[in-house]
Amino acid sequence: QLQASGGGSVQAGDSLRLSCSASGYTFSKHPMGWFRRAPQKEREFVASISGSGASTTYIDPVKGRFTISRDNAKNTVYLEMNSLKFEDTAVYYCARGVVAGSTYRYDSWGQGTLVTVSS
Repeated sequence: QLQASGGGSVQAGDSLRLSCSASGYTFSKHPMGWFRRAPQKEREFVASISGSGASTTYIDPVKGRFTISRDNAKNTVYLEMNSLKFEDTAVYYCARGVVAGSTYRYDSWGQGTLVTVSS
């Protein structure tokens, strides 16, 4: 089970930290990802982190502004979002990953947390 939290309404340029608490499986054995779905758009990948936390990946629009991290002792993955922009407005979802060759496949999803950025 995945439980995302931390969303809210902020002004452009502000920061937010999203959290995703996991339970029911061995957290450290799975990579984790954050996705988002903006209004009237398809869901898109935002960032991922390996099980150990040593490897991270980001989409270009968030590089340098967002940081994904995890605390395996707390079974929690985070998404630190700085310098938020209007176009970051979306429902953010965390997801559990499974290694599939050179990439990750996601097999379990949280309920989403809404981030609204006002310009």
